[in-house]
Amino acid sequence: MTETEAAPVAAIKPHKLEKHGDVRIDNYYWLNERENPEVIDYLNKENEYYQHATAHTKEFQKELFEEMKGRIKEDDSSVPYLYNGYYYITRYEKGKDYPIYARKKGSLDAPEEIMFDCNKMAEGHSYFQLNGINISEDNKWAAFGVDTVSRRQYTIQVKNLATGEVLPFKIENTTGGSTWAGDNKTLFYTRKDAVTLRSEKIYKHIMGNDTAKDDLVFHEKDDTFSTFVYKEKSKKYIVIGSSSTLTSEYRILDAKKPDGEFKIFQKRTRGLEYDISHYGDKFYIVTNKDKATNFKLMVTPEDKTGMENWADVLEHREDVLVEGIDIFKNYLVVSERSNGLNKIRIRPWSGADEYYLPFDIETYTAYTTTNVDFDTDVLRYGYQSMATPSSVIDFNMKTREKTVRKEQEVLGGKFDKNNYEEKRVWATAQDGTKVPISVVYRKGIKQDGSNPLLLYAYGSYGASMDPYFSSIRLSLLDRGFIYAIAHIRGGEDLGREWYENGKLLKKKNTFTDFIDCSTYVIEQRYTSPEHLYAEGGSAGGLLMGAVVNMAPQLYHGVIAQVAFVDVVTTMLDDSIPLTTGEYDEWGNPNEKEYYDYMKSYSPYDNVTAQDYPNMLVTTGLHDSQVQYWEPAKWVAKLRATKTDSNKLYLDTNMDAGHGGASGRFEALKEVAKEYSFLLDLEGIQE
Repeated sequence: MTETEAAPVAAIKPHKLEKHGDVRIDNYYWLNERENPEVIDYLNKENEYYQHATAHTKEFQKELFEEMKGRIKEDDSSVPYLYNGYYYITRYEKGKDYPIYARKKGSLDAPEEIMFDCNKMAEGHSYFQLNGINISEDNKWAAFGVDTVSRRQYTIQVKNLATGEVLPFKIENTTGGSTWAGDNKTLFYTRKDAVTLRSEKIYKHIMGNDTAKDDLVFHEKDDTFSTFVYKEKSKKYIVIGSSSTLTSEYRILDAKKPDGEFKIFQKRTRGLEYDISHYGDKFYIVTNKDKATNFKLMVTPEDKTGMENWADVLEHREDVLVEGIDIFKNYLVVSERSNGLNKIRIRPWSGADEYYLPFDIETYTAYTTTNVDFDTDVLRYGYQSMATPSSVIDFNMKTREKTVRKEQEVLGGKFDKNNYEEKRVWATAQDGTKVPISVVYRKGIKQDGSNPLLLYAYGSYGASMDPYFSSIRLSLLDRGFIYAIAHIRGGEDLGREWYENGKLLKKKNTFTDFIDCSTYVIEQRYTSPEHLYAEGGSAGGLLMGAVVNMAPQLYHGVIAQVAFVDVVTTMLDDSIPLTTGEYDEWGNPNEKEYYDYMKSYSPYDNVTAQDYPNMLVTTGLHDSQVQYWEPAKWVAKLRATKTDSNKLYLDTNMDAGHGGASGRFEALKEVAKEYSFLLDLEGIQE
């Protein structure tokens, strides 16, 4: 019995979809009925088929899991940071899946106070996520959010850190995040729409009051916007933000007067993006005002916040993207990106010489991290490269002394970063654009086309895929794989224009860039079509779906995780979480121009009778970002249409959502499945 014959066959139930006079027949539309036993039965059958077909790799998966787990320091802890008189630490204990959040008063020698032990809190749940820990200014109360379903709908509760008591009230269906006013009794938080999961309402809870009577402070009625609330680092203002893909708006309120009225900072103007940071009697603004495509830095008095009062601090530069700022009492730190690389710029308020932190390779990532203390000369930043484990560094901006607080330990006794080569190479796209690729491999490989190579990319939402270190990835590198990240358009890797040229009616640049990067690594004899593999998740799963339709002959195997592949149908359904907020990314298919363009690349709509690579497709039944039925329908249609007998697996996690399993080691089991799929295709079984 061949694998193709043994594969489940989804029932064909033609469903007519009509828009702009165009009729599409969707044979597998019925798979979106999450509660339908026939749907669950089909997903279970696909899982059984996948388990059966990969049974011979089960022991290897266990070996890979133990190997990856063996490199991770199980009793690890974060570098402590000081905030409001307490040192805060996140740590893990040996053999346990979840973090423990603790603090120490005044000194690292003080007794440890455990705030949250997520291992205990997760008992009885197949999925558990804690987020949004938020401490009141008197250090007594901790608000926090819990999700036990994996749909990113968090329940907020409050814990008395002095007594350990968790208060009886629960606030359901929130983002998990919240912020305390300066009075230590008023809590602002964000609620979601129960169906679309859009963050749409800001409420105010006063301790001791019934949560049913919480005041609605702000309602974001435009369904292309989401809203959020936070407190400025200076602690002077509570801020409500609203943002869409292209536009932002903020409201501010004195944090000591939580019953006051929020004042609009600068009303929304389509296409105007800005972020605000308070310092002294001014606000600093990172914005694209005045056609500053790559953003610039401006300043305004705190009592005159309209944009007519904004003045330039750092002017716009064509070749440098301003990504954000960190404000300290004596310094302004600017995070920039030029030629695809992170730069950290230090500017003393005194007017003394400014300077950049020095970095000496091209496959690194550097970023400011937890800098909650305002009155300090020490900047904390993170650094890593494709071959260098991540480190947390404290940099004294006055003396320019660097102290490495922690470098990620890679256990197992076998890792030496000198055994690996890392470089950045440039592929030429169809339109002549140069696209960077970050590459890492074990030294000694020959460029003779025989090496397996895994090419990863994302390429949407302006998300930059910076080169990063992964101890897990060593399981591929040490077995002869080359690993590469394609920094394709649609991300913001080379500035804002890089993003603009990979979205809306230019989205296909994302796909052709990836194909051109694939062709480049083949032409340079890093690999060959018999040994080239591709991987992407979510919008990167859309990328995988598009490239296997457009250039299936280039790849031996493809992994598509939680893949957004049914673009037209999803973007026409405004009841699905996140759809309306995505119109500025993909276009609104209610307009014919966007409908036609989307339909021309939507992976599900363009499955055709041709040979496809070996494929592993993963999803989660409770996924809130990409609904499980998109990958399920895609696999069903591929099975019925493709002309080859290559492997095609659908693996649905029946307990989890978009992020997969929640425990740190459970997640490794999912990676072990993916790696065993690739290694098995290469004939590597150990």
